[in-house]
Amino acid sequence: MSKTNAVETLSRWTDAGAMWRVLDRTPTSITVSMCRCDGDEEMERLTTTDPELLAWIGDRQTSNE
Repeated sequence: MSKTNAVETLSRWTDAGAMWRVLDRTPTSITVSMCRCDGDEEMERLTTTDPELLAWIGDRQTSNE
């Protein structure tokens, strides 16, 4: 997944009813687990330094916040 579409990818993921949660965060990078709608099974993992995604996620830990 390219960093230019990370926000769009996570937005579509949650729009489809699935969820994501932050696994690791530094001031310049983030790792996000993309899970099924029940949150139990990780389907994909995204690690990026994309400042747009860092700003979009902000202080949230999950897509449910």
